Amino acid sequence: MPLIKEIDYINPKWLFNGHLQTIIPGLFRSAISLPFERERIATLDGDFLDLDWLRKGSKKLVIISHGLEGNSKRPYMLGMANQFYGKGFDVVNWNFRGCSEEMNHKPIFYHSGATYDLDTVIDHAATSYDEIYLVGFSLGGNLTLKYLGEKRARNPKLKKSVAISVPLHLESSCTKISSRENIVYSKRFLNTLKEKIIKKSLVFPDEIPVGLLRKIKTLKDFDDFFTGPIHGFKDAHDYYEKNSSLYFIDQIEIPTLILNAQNDPFLSEKCFPVNKGKSLPNIWMEFPKHGGHVGFSPRNRSEIYWSEKRAFEFMNTDL
Repeated sequence: MPLIKEIDYINPKWLFNGHLQTIIPGLFRSAISLPFERERIATLDGDFLDLDWLRKGSKKLVIISHGLEGNSKRPYMLGMANQFYGKGFDVVNWNFRGCSEEMNHKPIFYHSGATYDLDTVIDHAATSYDEIYLVGFSLGGNLTLKYLGEKRARNPKLKKSVAISVPLHLESSCTKISSRENIVYSKRFLNTLKEKIIKKSLVFPDEIPVGLLRKIKTLKDFDDFFTGPIHGFKDAHDYYEKNSSLYFIDQIEIPTLILNAQNDPFLSEKCFPVNKGKSLPNIWMEFPKHGGHVGFSPRNRSEIYWSEKRAFEFMNTDL
Protein backbone atom coordinates (compact mmCIF):
# COMPACT_ATOMS: atom_id res chain seq x y z
CA MET A 1 0.00 0.00 0.00
CA PRO A 2 1.19 3.55 -0.65
CA LEU A 3 2.81 5.28 2.27
CA ILE A 4 0.94 8.31 3.60
CA LYS A 5 3.26 10.41 5.68
CA GLU A 6 4.42 13.80 6.84
CA ILE A 7 7.64 13.96 4.87
CA ASP A 8 10.25 16.44 6.01
CA TYR A 9 10.62 19.57 3.95
CA ILE A 10 12.88 21.99 5.82
CA ASN A 11 12.12 25.61 4.99
CA PRO A 12 14.65 28.47 5.04
CA LYS A 13 14.59 29.93 8.54
CA TRP A 14 13.71 33.43 7.37
CA LEU A 15 10.63 32.11 5.52
CA PHE A 16 8.97 31.25 8.81
CA ASN A 17 5.29 31.00 7.84
CA GLY A 18 3.04 29.89 5.02
CA HIS A 19 2.52 33.38 3.63
CA LEU A 20 6.23 34.10 3.24
CA GLN A 21 6.77 30.60 1.83
CA THR A 22 4.08 31.38 -0.77
CA ILE A 23 4.85 34.99 -1.68
CA ILE A 24 8.65 35.12 -1.81
CA PRO A 25 9.15 32.33 -4.39
CA GLY A 26 6.37 33.77 -6.55
CA LEU A 27 7.80 37.29 -6.61
CA PHE A 28 11.54 36.89 -6.29
CA ARG A 29 12.55 33.58 -7.79
CA SER A 30 15.19 34.09 -10.47
CA ALA A 31 13.99 33.53 -14.02
CA ILE A 32 15.28 30.46 -15.84
CA SER A 33 16.02 30.76 -19.56
CA LEU A 34 14.92 27.69 -21.48
CA PRO A 35 14.82 27.05 -25.27
CA PHE A 36 11.05 26.71 -25.60
CA GLU A 37 9.38 26.25 -28.97
CA ARG A 38 5.78 27.48 -29.21
CA GLU A 39 3.18 25.32 -30.92
CA ARG A 40 -0.47 26.21 -31.39
CA ILE A 41 -2.91 23.31 -31.67
CA ALA A 42 -6.62 23.32 -32.48
CA THR A 43 -9.33 22.11 -30.10
CA LEU A 44 -12.35 20.15 -31.24
CA ASP A 45 -14.65 23.15 -30.70
CA GLY A 46 -12.63 25.44 -32.97
CA ASP A 47 -10.50 27.15 -30.33
CA PHE A 48 -6.75 26.83 -29.74
CA LEU A 49 -4.19 25.95 -27.11
CA ASP A 50 -0.60 27.25 -26.97
CA LEU A 51 2.02 24.70 -25.99
CA ASP A 52 5.64 25.48 -25.11
CA TRP A 53 7.98 22.60 -25.86
CA LEU A 54 11.44 21.54 -24.73
CA ARG A 55 12.66 18.72 -26.97
CA LYS A 56 15.83 16.67 -26.90
CA GLY A 57 14.61 13.54 -28.66
CA SER A 58 13.52 11.63 -25.57
CA LYS A 59 10.77 9.04 -25.71
CA LYS A 60 9.57 10.20 -22.29
CA LEU A 61 7.46 13.35 -21.96
CA VAL A 62 6.24 15.30 -18.93
CA ILE A 63 3.20 17.55 -19.41
CA ILE A 64 3.05 20.39 -16.87
CA SER A 65 -0.16 22.28 -16.02
CA HIS A 66 -0.17 25.69 -14.29
CA GLY A 67 -2.42 27.22 -11.65
CA LEU A 68 -5.14 29.86 -11.50
CA GLU A 69 -4.24 32.86 -13.68
CA GLY A 70 -0.85 31.33 -14.38
CA ASN A 71 0.81 30.45 -17.65
CA SER A 72 3.61 28.32 -19.09
CA LYS A 73 6.32 30.82 -18.11
CA ARG A 74 5.60 31.23 -14.41
CA PRO A 75 8.71 30.61 -12.26
CA TYR A 76 7.34 27.39 -10.77
CA MET A 77 6.55 26.11 -14.28
CA LEU A 78 10.04 26.95 -15.52
CA GLY A 79 11.65 25.36 -12.49
CA MET A 80 9.80 22.08 -12.93
CA ALA A 81 10.44 22.08 -16.68
CA ASN A 82 14.13 22.70 -16.12
CA GLN A 83 14.35 19.83 -13.65
CA PHE A 84 12.86 17.25 -16.01
CA TYR A 85 14.51 18.59 -19.17
CA GLY A 86 17.89 18.49 -17.48
CA LYS A 87 17.27 14.86 -16.47
CA GLY A 88 16.52 13.58 -19.96
CA PHE A 89 12.80 14.20 -20.46
CA ASP A 90 11.08 16.15 -23.17
CA VAL A 91 8.74 18.70 -21.61
CA VAL A 92 5.63 20.61 -22.61
CA ASN A 93 4.33 23.49 -20.51
CA TRP A 94 0.87 24.26 -21.79
CA ASN A 95 -1.27 27.36 -21.44
CA PHE A 96 -4.93 27.11 -20.51
CA ARG A 97 -7.42 28.95 -22.71
CA GLY A 98 -6.91 32.69 -22.38
CA CYS A 99 -3.61 32.32 -20.49
CA SER A 100 -1.11 32.78 -23.31
CA GLU A 101 -0.47 36.15 -24.92
CA GLU A 102 -3.66 36.01 -27.01
CA MET A 103 -7.25 35.71 -25.82
CA ASN A 104 -8.89 32.49 -26.93
CA HIS A 105 -11.59 32.43 -29.61
CA LYS A 106 -14.60 31.08 -27.73
CA PRO A 107 -16.81 32.56 -24.99
CA ILE A 108 -15.52 29.95 -22.52
CA PHE A 109 -12.25 30.28 -20.65
CA TYR A 110 -10.53 27.60 -18.59
CA HIS A 111 -11.67 26.19 -15.25
CA SER A 112 -10.70 23.69 -12.56
CA GLY A 113 -12.43 20.79 -14.28
CA ALA A 114 -11.83 21.50 -17.99
CA THR A 115 -10.26 18.11 -18.58
CA TYR A 116 -11.21 18.11 -22.25
CA ASP A 117 -8.31 20.46 -22.94
CA LEU A 118 -5.79 18.34 -21.04
CA ASP A 119 -7.10 15.37 -23.01
CA THR A 120 -6.44 17.27 -26.25
CA VAL A 121 -2.85 18.00 -25.19
CA ILE A 122 -2.20 14.38 -24.20
CA ASP A 123 -3.65 12.97 -27.41
CA HIS A 124 -1.64 15.42 -29.48
CA ALA A 125 1.60 14.50 -27.72
CA ALA A 126 1.06 10.76 -27.47
CA THR A 127 1.88 10.04 -31.11
CA SER A 128 5.55 10.91 -30.47
CA TYR A 129 6.25 9.34 -27.07
CA ASP A 130 6.37 5.96 -25.38
CA GLU A 131 5.80 7.25 -21.85
CA ILE A 132 3.84 10.29 -20.64
CA TYR A 133 3.93 11.79 -17.14
CA LEU A 134 1.76 14.57 -15.71
CA VAL A 135 2.58 17.34 -13.25
CA GLY A 136 -0.04 19.86 -12.12
CA PHE A 137 0.16 22.87 -9.83
CA SER A 138 -2.81 24.13 -7.79
CA LEU A 139 -5.77 24.45 -10.20
CA GLY A 140 -3.71 22.45 -12.69
CA GLY A 141 -3.25 19.80 -10.03
CA ASN A 142 -7.00 19.54 -9.52
CA LEU A 143 -7.44 19.35 -13.30
CA THR A 144 -4.84 16.57 -13.52
CA LEU A 145 -6.37 14.47 -10.73
CA LYS A 146 -9.91 14.90 -12.03
CA TYR A 147 -8.79 13.89 -15.52
CA LEU A 148 -7.14 10.73 -14.21
CA GLY A 149 -10.16 9.80 -12.08
CA GLU A 150 -12.89 10.39 -14.63
CA LYS A 151 -14.66 7.50 -16.30
CA ARG A 152 -13.08 7.98 -19.69
CA ALA A 153 -10.72 6.22 -22.06
CA ARG A 154 -7.21 7.37 -21.16
CA ASN A 155 -4.06 6.94 -23.16
CA PRO A 156 -2.19 3.78 -22.07
CA LYS A 157 1.10 5.66 -22.33
CA LEU A 158 0.29 7.58 -19.13
CA LYS A 159 2.61 6.27 -16.41
CA LYS A 160 2.60 8.51 -13.32
CA SER A 161 1.42 11.89 -12.09
CA VAL A 162 2.25 14.46 -9.42
CA ALA A 163 -0.15 17.13 -8.14
CA ILE A 164 1.27 19.96 -6.03
CA SER A 165 -0.59 22.42 -3.76
CA VAL A 166 -3.94 21.02 -4.87
CA PRO A 167 -7.32 22.42 -3.76
CA LEU A 168 -8.86 18.96 -3.69
CA HIS A 169 -12.11 20.40 -2.34
CA LEU A 170 -12.85 23.54 -4.33
CA GLU A 171 -15.64 25.13 -2.31
CA SER A 172 -13.96 25.04 1.10
CA SER A 173 -10.67 26.14 -0.46
CA CYS A 174 -12.41 29.09 -2.11
CA THR A 175 -13.79 30.05 1.29
CA LYS A 176 -10.30 29.74 2.78
CA ILE A 177 -8.58 31.93 0.19
CA SER A 178 -11.34 34.53 0.50
CA SER A 179 -10.90 34.86 4.27
CA ARG A 180 -9.64 38.15 5.71
CA GLU A 181 -6.13 36.84 6.31
CA ASN A 182 -5.83 35.86 2.64
CA ILE A 183 -7.47 38.90 1.05
CA VAL A 184 -4.27 39.93 -0.75
CA TYR A 185 -4.35 36.71 -2.79
CA SER A 186 -8.04 36.73 -3.66
CA LYS A 187 -7.96 40.40 -4.71
CA ARG A 188 -5.04 39.75 -7.01
CA PHE A 189 -6.82 36.86 -8.69
CA LEU A 190 -10.08 38.81 -8.96
CA ASN A 191 -8.39 41.76 -10.63
CA THR A 192 -6.94 39.70 -13.46
CA LEU A 193 -10.11 37.62 -13.86
CA LYS A 194 -12.21 40.76 -14.16
CA GLU A 195 -9.84 42.15 -16.78
CA LYS A 196 -10.35 39.03 -18.86
CA ILE A 197 -14.13 39.30 -18.57
CA ILE A 198 -14.01 42.89 -19.83
CA LYS A 199 -11.83 41.93 -22.81
CA LYS A 200 -13.96 38.91 -23.63
CA SER A 201 -17.20 40.90 -23.43
CA LEU A 202 -15.99 43.15 -26.27
CA VAL A 203 -16.02 40.13 -28.57
CA PHE A 204 -18.96 38.22 -27.05
CA PRO A 205 -21.30 40.86 -25.57
CA ASP A 206 -24.32 38.55 -25.56
CA GLU A 207 -22.55 35.62 -23.87
CA ILE A 208 -20.53 37.64 -21.34
CA PRO A 209 -22.77 39.85 -19.14
CA VAL A 210 -20.07 42.34 -18.19
CA GLY A 211 -22.57 44.44 -16.18
CA LEU A 212 -22.56 41.74 -13.51
CA LEU A 213 -19.01 42.68 -12.56
CA ARG A 214 -20.36 45.31 -10.17
CA LYS A 215 -21.78 42.47 -8.06
CA ILE A 216 -18.45 40.66 -7.75
CA LYS A 217 -16.84 41.00 -4.31
CA THR A 218 -15.30 37.55 -3.84
CA LEU A 219 -13.97 34.66 -5.90
CA LYS A 220 -17.13 32.73 -5.11
CA ASP A 221 -19.16 35.61 -6.55
CA PHE A 222 -17.07 35.40 -9.70
CA ASP A 223 -17.71 31.67 -9.97
CA ASP A 224 -21.43 32.22 -9.28
CA PHE A 225 -21.90 34.77 -12.05
CA PHE A 226 -19.21 33.83 -14.56
CA THR A 227 -17.18 30.63 -14.20
CA GLY A 228 -20.18 28.45 -13.43
CA PRO A 229 -22.76 29.70 -15.96
CA ILE A 230 -20.28 30.30 -18.80
CA HIS A 231 -19.12 26.69 -18.58
CA GLY A 232 -22.52 25.06 -18.18
CA PHE A 233 -22.89 24.87 -14.40
CA LYS A 234 -25.84 26.19 -12.41
CA ASP A 235 -23.77 28.29 -10.00
CA ALA A 236 -20.55 28.22 -8.00
CA HIS A 237 -21.69 25.38 -5.73
CA ASP A 238 -22.62 23.21 -8.72
CA TYR A 239 -19.29 24.01 -10.36
CA TYR A 240 -17.31 23.16 -7.21
CA GLU A 241 -19.14 19.92 -6.51
CA LYS A 242 -18.81 18.61 -10.06
CA ASN A 243 -15.13 19.46 -10.43
CA SER A 244 -13.47 18.87 -7.05
CA SER A 245 -10.80 16.22 -7.56
CA LEU A 246 -11.45 14.87 -4.07
CA TYR A 247 -14.42 13.04 -5.58
CA PHE A 248 -12.32 11.47 -8.36
CA ILE A 249 -9.09 10.29 -6.77
CA ASP A 250 -10.47 6.91 -5.76
CA GLN A 251 -10.72 6.02 -9.47
CA ILE A 252 -7.14 6.90 -10.39
CA GLU A 253 -5.32 3.90 -11.87
CA ILE A 254 -1.73 5.12 -12.21
CA PRO A 255 0.70 5.93 -9.38
CA THR A 256 -0.01 9.48 -8.26
CA LEU A 257 1.61 11.73 -5.67
CA ILE A 258 -0.40 14.48 -3.97
CA LEU A 259 1.94 16.98 -2.32
CA ASN A 260 0.24 19.60 -0.11
CA ALA A 261 1.87 21.70 2.60
CA GLN A 262 -0.07 21.90 5.85
CA ASN A 263 0.57 25.66 6.09
CA ASP A 264 -0.67 26.37 2.56
CA PRO A 265 -2.87 29.48 2.95
CA PHE A 266 -5.07 28.42 0.00
CA LEU A 267 -6.05 24.95 1.20
CA SER A 268 -8.84 23.91 3.54
CA GLU A 269 -8.77 20.94 5.89
CA LYS A 270 -10.58 18.87 3.28
CA CYS A 271 -7.48 19.07 1.08
CA PHE A 272 -5.66 16.71 3.45
CA PRO A 273 -7.81 13.54 3.29
CA VAL A 274 -5.49 11.19 5.15
CA ASN A 275 -8.17 8.69 6.14
CA LYS A 276 -9.55 8.49 2.60
CA GLY A 277 -6.05 8.12 1.20
CA LYS A 278 -5.28 5.06 3.30
CA SER A 279 -7.67 3.00 1.20
CA LEU A 280 -6.42 4.17 -2.21
CA PRO A 281 -3.83 1.80 -3.72
CA ASN A 282 -2.55 4.21 -6.39
CA ILE A 283 -2.37 7.43 -4.35
CA TRP A 284 0.61 8.63 -2.36
CA MET A 285 -0.06 11.59 -0.06
CA GLU A 286 2.74 13.69 1.41
CA PHE A 287 1.72 16.59 3.65
CA PRO A 288 4.84 18.36 4.97
CA LYS A 289 4.28 20.91 7.73
CA HIS A 290 5.82 23.72 5.70
CA GLY A 291 6.04 24.80 2.08
CA GLY A 292 3.28 27.34 1.50
CA HIS A 293 1.36 27.37 -1.78
CA VAL A 294 3.51 26.35 -4.75
CA GLY A 295 6.51 27.33 -2.64
CA PHE A 296 8.94 24.77 -1.17
CA SER A 297 11.96 27.05 -1.47
CA PRO A 298 15.36 25.43 -0.88
CA ARG A 299 17.42 26.45 2.13
CA ASN A 300 20.38 27.12 -0.15
CA ARG A 301 19.89 29.17 -3.32
CA SER A 302 22.15 26.82 -5.24
CA GLU A 303 19.77 23.91 -4.65
CA ILE A 304 16.68 23.04 -6.65
CA TYR A 305 13.23 23.60 -5.21
CA TRP A 306 12.08 20.75 -3.00
CA SER A 307 8.84 20.12 -4.91
CA GLU A 308 10.81 19.70 -8.13
CA LYS A 309 13.13 17.24 -6.46
CA ARG A 310 10.22 15.24 -5.02
CA ALA A 311 8.34 15.18 -8.33
CA PHE A 312 11.35 13.82 -10.19
CA GLU A 313 12.12 11.28 -7.48
CA PHE A 314 8.55 9.99 -7.56
CA MET A 315 8.50 9.69 -11.34
CA ASN A 316 11.76 7.72 -11.31
CA THR A 317 11.14 5.38 -8.38
CA ASP A 318 9.96 1.81 -8.88
CA LEU A 319 6.76 1.44 -6.87
